[in-house]
Amino acid sequence: MELKGAVVLVTGANRGIGAEFVRLLKQRGAGRIYAAARDVTSIEADGVEPIRLDVTDRDQIEAAARRAGDVQILINNAGISTGTALVTGDEAGIRREMETNFYGPLLLTRAFAPILRANGGGAVLNVVSALSWFSTPVGGAYAASKAAQWMLTDSTRLELAAQGTHVVGVHMGLVDTDMSKSLQAPKIHPAELAGAGLDAIESGAQEVLADDWAKFVKSGLQLDPKERYERIFAALGGN
Repeated sequence: MELKGAVVLVTGANRGIGAEFVRLLKQRGAGRIYAAARDVTSIEADGVEPIRLDVTDRDQIEAAARRAGDVQILINNAGISTGTALVTGDEAGIRREMETNFYGPLLLTRAFAPILRANGGGAVLNVVSALSWFSTPVGGAYAASKAAQWMLTDSTRLELAAQGTHVVGVHMGLVDTDMSKSLQAPKIHPAELAGAGLDAIESGAQEVLADDWAKFVKSGLQLDPKERYERIFAALGGN
């Protein structure tokens, strides 16, 4: 699908990866960009249409769909990480991650699927994570929500194929954003990730492995769990 002239909605568009999606969409000639965030005053990009949108709020999702009836591309970027473990962590934190990282993209896709169909099929891009394929002792909630989002991406790709909607999943390790600022490890720039996602929309690719870590983790999925996690933790330096 060609980005030039396209109408795009980006969630979590006020900073980090979302802000880079907006910037690169402008560079590539998108016709209209709806920049969605919980606080529209935090959206600093010029030439966009801000939309107040908390992806956990059904009413706001429905309002966004009514307002942005010309959307051809939906970019589900908004997400959170609370660092919550599944067994000992706070249940509210676990539910918050699932509401944001899984139900948010799900409800947005459901709301915009008829709009995409009416506008020629279009595309949905989900910013997922290499943590959809492995976990850590303290990051179970995030990994579970991203694993669910990975299957959401696969399932909606199948369900929306008949209406001609192209569904892309973008996986990566660490990105240099506020979410990962406390972690000391190799990181890619948000523009690198956003650019790879937009390339996939234009080329028709269904899955993006945006960095070496995503490629490494996925390459081990055929291993049994013990061997797979020994391999991952060795690469992480034994942590």
